[in-house]
Amino acid sequence: MISINLNQIYEKLLNEYSQQGWWPITDFEGTNPTKTGSINGYHVGDYSFPRNDKEQFEIIIGAILTQNTSWPSVEKALINIKKHIEFTPENILTLDENTLKEAIRPAGYFNQKYNYLRNISKFYLSLDGKTPTRDELLNVKGIGNETADSILLFAYKEKEFIVDAYTKRILIHLDLIDEKDSYIKIKKYIENEFKGTVYNYQEFHALFVEHAKHFYSKKPYGVRDLLLNKHLLF
Repeated sequence: MISINLNQIYEKLLNEYSQQGWWPITDFEGTNPTKTGSINGYHVGDYSFPRNDKEQFEIIIGAILTQNTSWPSVEKALINIKKHIEFTPENILTLDENTLKEAIRPAGYFNQKYNYLRNISKFYLSLDGKTPTRDELLNVKGIGNETADSILLFAYKEKEFIVDAYTKRILIHLDLIDEKDSYIKIKKYIENEFKGTVYNYQEFHALFVEHAKHFYSKKPYGVRDLLLNKHLLF
């Protein structure tokens, strides 16, 4: 196994796939540079997003809807919601229950996620423009570690790294973490070892996802992974 650190991984992935333009915003006409999955709403090289409260709240809604499903399914749900309301917490709370549930049906678990969306809407209003702490987010029913970090990283531009299943698979395959390591242990390892800005954090997470789509979607994971090829890496 080759010796590799997180910054080398980041540079290799960035060179291979380029900037990803996450988090996609439904009203933005940018496209996904890799053309995998959804192709709408990406803002490659523009880190000004979210540009207003509506975009911020859209990211928060998307982070909840993406639990246990793929982004194209979330995009369908978001577009369905927009047929009825603008993305504001007040609108989520006042929209008819059956209408909202039907709108988010493509994202799965719609009864559960309906409640989660209401929970986060009430919480968002209670913040009155303040940036939430990670612990405050985790106290909202329906928000776990990954969702909290997604909200903080992309909606609030806080340096909180997201440890999703793809990231974990890649790092295990590279012998950088152990399969039994907890979410928090992996998160702390990445944040301690990776040197970068909040925008690098955003790109790194997106690059992990893009790379995993090519090499880690099906077992055996990591077959012919370009990160493990010395000639490609150095």
